[in-house]
Amino acid sequence: MLRVGLCEDQEPIRKVLVRGLRQAGHQVVVAHDGREALAQLGAATSLDVLVMDIGLPDADGRDVVAALKSAGQHAPVLFLTALGATHERLAGFAAGADDYVVKPFEIKEVLARLDVLARRGPDRRLRAGGLVLDPVAHSARTDQGRVLLTPTEFRMLAAITSRPGEVVRRRSVVAAAWPDGAMVSENTVDSFLRKIRAKLDEIDSPTIIETVRGVGFTTAERP
Repeated sequence: MLRVGLCEDQEPIRKVLVRGLRQAGHQVVVAHDGREALAQLGAATSLDVLVMDIGLPDADGRDVVAALKSAGQHAPVLFLTALGATHERLAGFAAGADDYVVKPFEIKEVLARLDVLARRGPDRRLRAGGLVLDPVAHSARTDQGRVLLTPTEFRMLAAITSRPGEVVRRRSVVAAAWPDGAMVSENTVDSFLRKIRAKLDEIDSPTIIETVRGVGFTTAERP
């Protein structure tokens, strides 16, 4: 039996998934949109796998997953979406997907893929403590305040903070924040990082971003 987190806004599809998962003997924690997913599927919820729709009414499901990972939820992720183009798939994997199923789908295939993901087990990393990302508002907050981020800033920050203590390579940050094939210079990336750091300073974030020269970026605790 698996404990599955499901976020799907379309009721007919949600019912098919919930019924199929329960008939297979799994427990399901259900969210209907991005904001509810943050509340219901966060790190405090013990999940074996996570099924996330991309086209949510209030947020991009890829941003929701990035925020959940940044907050410490590292259950393997299956994106379930109508967006099947190659560049859409690549964007999903860059956002933290472990697998990808395009609608319309066969419930048996979804169940089989979830079984495979569950056998891999969750990726238990440390939480980027004290810094909370909101994919609905595209914001970051701490106990000291809240700042708004552009979509690119949000995705860059999420890509780095979802892997605390690791060095995230520049190309991974670019893949998460820009469309596939976009020509992004190092100066552009550094310019965005300066803006992100300034915003984190505004809210006295306990998590800061450090540059590892010639490689990428990592998180650290504020001195």
